[in-house]
Amino acid sequence: MKPTLRRAATVAATLALAAVAGAGLAFGLASGDDEHPITGPELQQASEAALAHTGGGRGTDTEVGDEEGYYEVEVTLDDGTEIDVHLDENFNVLGTESGGAGEDDD
Repeated sequence: MKPTLRRAATVAATLALAAVAGAGLAFGLASGDDEHPITGPELQQASEAALAHTGGGRGTDTEVGDEEGYYEVEVTLDDGTEIDVHLDENFNVLGTESGGAGEDDD
């Protein structure tokens, strides 16, 4: 292969790879996957508030910046029911959603 043709093939392959990577980045941004778990001492406080509200269970997922409140703690009860507990920035319960039905229980 001539050097000019090899260089053109390398440039074409690089551009194709960049296009694929760019499409993946655009998909990630468009999918809205911007969830951030609760960390630090806030995790302890949010979990305690959520478990007190549900009367038990175990925290299985958390999120800061939830659309229904400042914090969200997903609690799984002993019977397998999942309840999302929405909290304000002071760890006060704003409401709950259960079973993924999207209905407000409070």
